Amino acid sequence: MSAGLAAHAGLFLSAFLAATILPAQSEAVLVGLLLAGYAPWTLLLVATAGNVLGSGVNWLLGRGLAGASSRWAPRQGPMLERAQGWYRRYGRWSLLLSWVPVIGDPLTVAAGMLREPLPVFLLLVTVAKLGRYLVLAALTL
Repeated sequence: MSAGLAAHAGLFLSAFLAATILPAQSEAVLVGLLLAGYAPWTLLLVATAGNVLGSGVNWLLGRGLAGASSRWAPRQGPMLERAQGWYRRYGRWSLLLSWVPVIGDPLTVAAGMLREPLPVFLLLVTVAKLGRYLVLAALTL
């Protein structure tokens, strides 16, 4: 595997994991690759794709949890309850905050639980995630 492909694959994986409920961060990887001279637009597309797909996993988890009746299903908890409250109050537009640490991931789970249509979810989350990476790249370069 070439160094460029490995770098982009690493960025995709870090962005994907950062968008799931797992504790991970993609911003440092993106900044490092930008400073190393990789093409900014390629990095932005790779990071955004990974981050949006990770949020899609959260949406799917939310859809599954909405109908779950088992004891392990975390349908409650302070972060999830806060996210559901935001989502009920501000609706789908709260997904524009899906990039925000701590509340972003629960918002994407709440969107799945509250049956936000996938196309709308993907559009709003893509705008939010790409916007965050664009600002980060602009501050770096």
